[in-house]
This record gives sequence, structure tokens and C-alpha cells, in this order.
Amino acid sequence: MVLPQSARLHRMLRYIGWPLALLFVWDIVVTLTYVYVPHPWLNLPVLPMSLLGSALALFLSFRNNSAYARWWEARTLWGAMVNASRSYGREVFFLIEENPDSKKLRQELVRRQIAYVNALRCHLRRQPCMPEIADFLPEDRMRDVEGAANVPNAILNGTGGLLRDARRAGWVDAYGHVQIESLLVDMSNAQGGMERIKNTPLPREYGYFPTLFVHGFCILLPVGLVDSLTIFTPLASTAVGFMLLAMDRIGADLQDPFENRAHDVPLTSICRTIQIDLEHLLGHVAPAKPVQPVKNVLW
Repeated sequence: MVLPQSARLHRMLRYIGWPLALLFVWDIVVTLTYVYVPHPWLNLPVLPMSLLGSALALFLSFRNNSAYARWWEARTLWGAMVNASRSYGREVFFLIEENPDSKKLRQELVRRQIAYVNALRCHLRRQPCMPEIADFLPEDRMRDVEGAANVPNAILNGTGGLLRDARRAGWVDAYGHVQIESLLVDMSNAQGGMERIKNTPLPREYGYFPTLFVHGFCILLPVGLVDSLTIFTPLASTAVGFMLLAMDRIGADLQDPFENRAHDVPLTSICRTIQIDLEHLLGHVAPAKPVQPVKNVLW
């Protein structure tokens, strides 16, 4: 996630990159051609360009609204995961009976939750998760989830099995068991929503046609403006093209919030926040440190 304080013009110019530079060169070429080598085909009416620009802006706005809705839903689901993880850790510690026999189980249940959110992060980003969860699961538990098609779901299933064992041992009553299990259901529902966003992208036309139309409009724009603006055409055309190219690029990046890119939901930071909260619960003197931005991007 790009931090607000990094929203500077020079950063946006680098973000758009070569398309904007090529557009500026094209604007200069059209202007010089109009001034020094007049051609009738350069005299396009201004009105059709205005209509095309209005239609294109509406199209981009519709696509970008849909893309942002997906991004915001992804962030909302991870916010629910943070709340459920905190509540889960608290209920594991205070609803499961505290005694020498249950102490190890309680700690393992909390550490499994840290492993779960990190495995889910890697699962959504299509990254290997075993190195990320090795510090939080015992070796025998690692073997249980290794090779699973859905590692975070396998961890959650194992957590349910441990809660069943605690119930049979009499360390948690029926009410406490139901309370903790309901949190596992909430986490499973949130994971399902995240997987739906990941596995069901916006229709391909939402990505292809806006980019095609924006680039086509940017090519035609200086041709339509040069008759009225002459030498000022590169300035006006590049400014308009800058806005359209930026809108197109932002919409394309927001529509897939789990691709491990600069504009994605900051999963690493969120998982670290959950880890810090749960390690405090475990009584760690020096829990993990919060994730720091890298070049004004929070991952």
C-alpha cells in the first residue's frame, strides 16, 4: 500500500513511466508536423474529441469504482481477520482452564493462529508458505499440513481438532468450546471471501478495453487539439493524457489486491500486527517489530 505522504507528482510521473514519455514525444511530432508540414488530415473537429473524452472518463470511472470496491472489500475482510484473531487469542487463554497440563496446548493454539494468518497471506499471494510458518508450528504439526492443497485451511482444521481434544480433557466447557469455534467459523468465512476475490478477477474486458481506449484517445488527442492550440498542444495534450493514463493504471492495480504489488492490501504488515498482539498475549518480552515502509510502500 502506497502511503499518503508519498503521493507526490514526481512519484506519479515515474509510476506511469514510458507511456507518458511516448505521449509527449508524439505530441511534439504532431505539433511540428502541423506547423511545418500542414496536412488536411490534422484538422479534426474539437467536438468529437470532447465527446470521446467524456465517454472515456465515464468508462474509466466505472471500472475504477469496481476495482476499488474489490480492494476495499479485501481490506475489510483482513480487518475482520485481525479482530477475530485477537478475540480468538483472548478466549483461548481465558476460556481454556489454566493448569500445567493445558499450558502447552493453550500456547500452541495461539501460535497456530500466527501460522494461520501468515499461511493465508502466502496462499493469497501464491508464495511458498512453509518457511513463513516453520517458527510457529512444531515439527510434527508441520508434517500434518505439508503437501495440503490449502495450507491455511489445513491449519484451521488442526486447530479445531486441538479444541476437540481440550473439550474431551475437560479443560474447556461446552460454552467456551462453542465460543472459540464460532471464531474459527468467522475466520473461515473471511478466508472464503478473500479466495473469492483472488480467484474471480474482474472480466478481462475491464482490463483490456480501458487501456486500449485510453491509448487510442491519447494518440488522437493532439491531432484534435493542434488546430486550436498549435504550439501549446504538447502541454495540454500531455496534461490530459497524464490524468487518463494515471486513472487507467490505478484501476488496473487496484482490481487485484493480493498480487504483492505496491498498491495491494498490506498483508505483511497486517499479519505482523496480529503476530505482535498474540505474542504479547503469550508473554513474550521482545515480540516482533512492526513492518516498516520501504520507499513509502507498506507491504
